[in-house]
Amino acid sequence: MKVKLLFRLIIFLFITTPMVSVSAAPADGFKKETSTGKAAAEKLTQITGIAISPLAGIGGVGAFRYWKAKPEDRPRLSWYAQPWFFVPALLLVAACMAKDSAGLLVPTSLKKTLDLLELFENKISGVIATGAVVPMALEIFEALKPTGGPSTMTLSSVGFAALDFSWLGDLVMVPIALLIYAAVWLFSHTIHVLILVSPFTTVDTALKGFRAFILGSVVVLPAIDERAAVLWTAVIVLISVVFAPWAFRTAVFGSVFAWDIASRQKHRFSPKKDCVWAFSARRLGKVPHRSLGRVSRNGEGELVFIWRSWLVFAPQTETLAQGQYIIGQGLIHSEILRLEEESTSDIFNLPPRCNGHEQAVAGALGLTEIRPIGLRAFWAALSGLIRGRNRVRSAL
Repeated sequence: MKVKLLFRLIIFLFITTPMVSVSAAPADGFKKETSTGKAAAEKLTQITGIAISPLAGIGGVGAFRYWKAKPEDRPRLSWYAQPWFFVPALLLVAACMAKDSAGLLVPTSLKKTLDLLELFENKISGVIATGAVVPMALEIFEALKPTGGPSTMTLSSVGFAALDFSWLGDLVMVPIALLIYAAVWLFSHTIHVLILVSPFTTVDTALKGFRAFILGSVVVLPAIDERAAVLWTAVIVLISVVFAPWAFRTAVFGSVFAWDIASRQKHRFSPKKDCVWAFSARRLGKVPHRSLGRVSRNGEGELVFIWRSWLVFAPQTETLAQGQYIIGQGLIHSEILRLEEESTSDIFNLPPRCNGHEQAVAGALGLTEIRPIGLRAFWAALSGLIRGRNRVRSAL
C-alpha cells in the first residue's frame, strides 16, 4: 500500500509541479495577456476541461478558436476548430443536456437507454479528443519558451531555477499533458458509469449536477483569476490521480456491462465448464472492489479468484473463505452470494451475458442452489404467494 501511495505521489508531482510553479509566478507578469503564466494556464485548463467532457470541451474550444481567428486564417485552423466538426459536436452536447434537463418527463427505461448511448459517446469522443491534446501540449511548450528564442528555453520561468531542459522539449510536455488528460478523463468517465448503474433518479441528477459544476468551474475560473484556475486544475488532477485505480476498475465494470446489454451478449454467450468471469462485489483480501477476474475451483476444491492489477500485471490468486456459496439470479445481472446464517453477502457480480446461463455457471463452480434476488425475488415471492410454492431451485 505504501508503495502504491508513493507511486501516485510521484506521478502527481511530475504532472502538477509545472502547474503549481506557474501559479507562483509574479502577479504583474501573470496578468499580462502574453505572459507565460496566462498562456500555460489557458492550455492546461483547456486540456482538463476536454478531459472532463471530451465532446463539449473540444467542441467549445474549437468554436472559440474559430470565432477568435481572422477570416483568412480560419481554413488553417486545426480540425476540431472547423465548423464541420464543432457544430455537430455542440448539437449533440445540446441534445444530451436536453435529455438530462427533461427529468421526470422522460421514462426511466428511455433515460437509461440514452445514458447507455452517452456512455459509448464519451468513450469514442475521449479517444478522438486525444488528437487535440497533443497539439495543445506542444502549444504549452511553446508558451513556456522565453522571448530569447527556442534555443534558450529554460524552465526558470516556472520555478525550476536556471536548469536547461531544451533537449527534452516536446518529450516532456506531451507525456505530462496526456497523463493529465488520461487521469481526469478516467475519473470523469466513472460518473457516466455510476449514472448508468444507479437505479435512483435523484442520484443521477446529483451526479450530473456535480459533473456540470466541475466542467463549469474549469471554464469560468480562468476568466476570473488565472492563478486560481491553475491551482483548481491541480486539485482536480490530484483527486483524479489518487482515485485512478478505482476509476479504472469502475470504467472496466461499466464498459463490460454496457457492451453486454447493448449487444445482447447473453444470446451468444456460452459459459466455460471450469470457470466464470466476474467482478468482485467487495474487497476480498488483496482483491480490490470491482476487480475483473476468473472464479474457479483449485486442486483442493476451494473457490479461488484469479485477477490482474490494471488487467496487465502478473496474475494473482485469492482463495475465498470457506462457506456456502450460491447463485443469486437478478433481473439485469446475477451474483455469487455467500450464505451467512440468515443473511447473504454479495461476493461477485456476474456480467449481464450470464443472464439465462445461471444453471451452467453453477455447474462450472460446483454450486448447488440458484436463488432469485432483487426484482426477481419480488416476482418470485409474489408468484409463490399466488401459486403456493417456493421458486428457489437446485442447480444440480
